[in-house]
Amino acid sequence: MRTKHTKLLEWIKQASDEAVSRTLTTRGYLRQIAYSNKTASPEVAAAIERETGGEVTRQQLRPNDWADIWPELKAFSKKSAA
Repeated sequence: MRTKHTKLLEWIKQASDEAVSRTLTTRGYLRQIAYSNKTASPEVAAAIERETGGEVTRQQLRPNDWADIWPELKAFSKKSAA
């Protein structure tokens, strides 16, 4: 079952063209990511997290490999879970 990133879809609807361009991709590609048809590259995932103010995280966008790409986030995730 594919995950739908509802918060990303909401952000896409209200985001300015400038904000979308700062995600390093297009509004259409962001929709593909939101519906889990495409996987955000590490660069795009980080940009989405930044542009959404953390509402959509890198961990949500890359659940299978985020810890390999951003090992420094593992320590932060453990602190947040405590």
